Amino acid sequence: MNRQEILRYLRTSSKTDDERLLALIDECCSEVNACVKPRTLHRIFDCVVTDDNLMVDGFVFKSRRLADTLRGCNKVCIFGATLGTECDRLLRTYSASNISKSVVLQACLASKIEEVCDGLEDILKKQGMKLKMRYSPGYFDLDIKENTKIFEMLELTKRIGLTLTDTCQMVPTKSVTAIIGIEND
Repeated sequence: MNRQEILRYLRTSSKTDDERLLALIDECCSEVNACVKPRTLHRIFDCVVTDDNLMVDGFVFKSRRLADTLRGCNKVCIFGATLGTECDRLLRTYSASNISKSVVLQACLASKIEEVCDGLEDILKKQGMKLKMRYSPGYFDLDIKENTKIFEMLELTKRIGLTLTDTCQMVPTKSVTAIIGIEND
């Protein structure tokens, strides 16, 4: 895992020589790598982008910024990714027993889910796709409630075990949904 990114999540200098912190990061990374069971699901859809909407498969995502990001795309990749429920159990355990480890673990897990998402993007790029920036519900003006549409489109609960709370938070917590524009050739 990327130690520099973990330090950034911890809001600590990447040039730190704090041996205890670095050892704790390494310990947490080992635990994360031993317990995570990443699962992803993605689909490529045709889309229509207007000034303030993205239309995909009968669903409308309202967001001017998303539309600006996807300008010129006629296809999108919509995906869900999760590290699995074991991560939530680890976080609960350490939150109750070791706050320092809990904070570092949180940063390690955030880095790991980003690694999983980046890996999916790499697969798409290897297939010759030129991608726009990843954009998730809850980011800028794309309401977090738009997650319900992504869950329905991809059947994320049935296929990879992701669920949504009534406030549209994902469970397991170390999970991501996103839309990526595919630039036209």
